[in-house]
Amino acid sequence: RHLLQSFWQRLLLWADVLDPLHLLKSADEIRKARLLLESSEKTQSEPIQNHQTKQALLLSLASVHPDTGRIIPVFFRPPAFLPVTLPLVISSSLQLQAKQIFLCQFAFHAYTTGFTLLNGNCTTKDEENSLHQKQILFGVGAVSYAALLGAFPFVFMDRYTLKSPITHLIVKKLLPAPLFGLMSAFTVVAVRSPEFENGIEVMDRSGKVLGVSQKAGEKAVKETALSRGILFGTTFFLPAALMYFVERANTARTPRALASVRMLLIMAVLAGMLPASFGMFPQCGEIKREELEAEILSSTEETVLFYNRGI
Repeated sequence: RHLLQSFWQRLLLWADVLDPLHLLKSADEIRKARLLLESSEKTQSEPIQNHQTKQALLLSLASVHPDTGRIIPVFFRPPAFLPVTLPLVISSSLQLQAKQIFLCQFAFHAYTTGFTLLNGNCTTKDEENSLHQKQILFGVGAVSYAALLGAFPFVFMDRYTLKSPITHLIVKKLLPAPLFGLMSAFTVVAVRSPEFENGIEVMDRSGKVLGVSQKAGEKAVKETALSRGILFGTTFFLPAALMYFVERANTARTPRALASVRMLLIMAVLAGMLPASFGMFPQCGEIKREELEAEILSSTEETVLFYNRGI
């Protein structure tokens, strides 16, 4: 399978898939790319040498849900993730008032939760464009909770007027990064929790569906949550750490210059971490046969089965 590669290969693949130019492709072009892939004689386990076929693969990965085959809405396709989240991450990292921090983080978590919903697994064959009421309910709750918890340190600072350097360092410099990463992982787990209960489809090497597994669903959600938490935890922490040294070196002497450096650092870290996060685990995940439920064990002799991890 083309996504069962080394981390470096997946990193390079996602760097190509995340090209924003893929967002300009029409639905007809996406369908033609899918037809080209389906008619191609090459299998997923072989390297794709033909340029046209490779471009069709990239466009398909950037635009089509691998589980349902439906075209993902433009705003929630993988190439749109960086342009949309970048201003939200930057605004969430500013030293604003608690109410403003809450609104920024609510907008951020609302978008990433919608992205997770539309790029996760379909646990049942619902009608087109429908989503589980439970997932929507969990999503709204998770977004509200994550935004409230993200703004809490600033509410705490403002309410008790704790202005000591140590308190300021802990609450406004050290705490936001792990909290932001943790809440990003939490929203993934919350909105995709039906995959724990209902399970997701597992396949053999030929792509034949052998059954629905809760164990595979749990593994898929945990991997996605971990990658999302690392992505945004690092994106918050690394620029803040680098800014500490920039301020100590006094190379940027004005607030405007410092703000520009901070934005450039966030942009660079997020752009670099995004393909690394998406490629941290194979999109077509593996699970050992002995880890699966008894009813699936009895239906195959293969030692390793596969599932769609989601993003």
